Amino acid sequence: MDMAGTTVADDGLVVKAFTAAIETAGVPDEKYPGMLQYVIDTMGQSKITVFRALLDDETRAQQANSAFEAAYGDLVRAGECKPIPGAEDVIRGLRDNGIKVAFTTGFAPTTQQAILDALGWRDLADLALAPGDGVRGRPFPDLVLTAALRLEVTDVRQIAVVGDTASDVLCGRRAGASVVAGVLTGAGERDDFTEATHVLASVSELPAVLEGENP
Repeated sequence: MDMAGTTVADDGLVVKAFTAAIETAGVPDEKYPGMLQYVIDTMGQSKITVFRALLDDETRAQQANSAFEAAYGDLVRAGECKPIPGAEDVIRGLRDNGIKVAFTTGFAPTTQQAILDALGWRDLADLALAPGDGVRGRPFPDLVLTAALRLEVTDVRQIAVVGDTASDVLCGRRAGASVVAGVLTGAGERDDFTEATHVLASVSELPAVLEGENP
């Protein structure tokens, strides 16, 4: 399961944090709208990868990424972080039925942990994964495949992936998951999910998919 936009409400936090990061990087005002659109278009991808593409300079990209993660973490700790309605119940229900759940994100591990701490979700899922050493961010399949290895999944066809962006969907497809669902509670719209096996109003509909009801 993806986090921001899928199990956790975004409410514009990415845009706020990106604005702070761009100010740190010293980007001219006239370039901001185009860069913001690129951030929106690449939602779900590793943030350092996004900043590298935008700034074309490793030092500035690292500075912007650090500023983004710090700003996002501050917003989370200030209480601007809420779960998608029903998400926690879905996760608990899946685990009660023997299904292992992994949280995945395009944020850095420290930001992911800040979100989990703010929501009291540190022990909610079986695993929490973020891009890092040896694990590329979306749309590469690494997050899903690493979760499969760590949770001892025996067949990738027994994996379901759910997220709110086209990058989430492509990651799941590349990993060989049999259920790759796009949800409409975040950045993505229905037209963004042409590669998805299912398009759901929210993660609350996922259990019905896994039970074969195919909403």
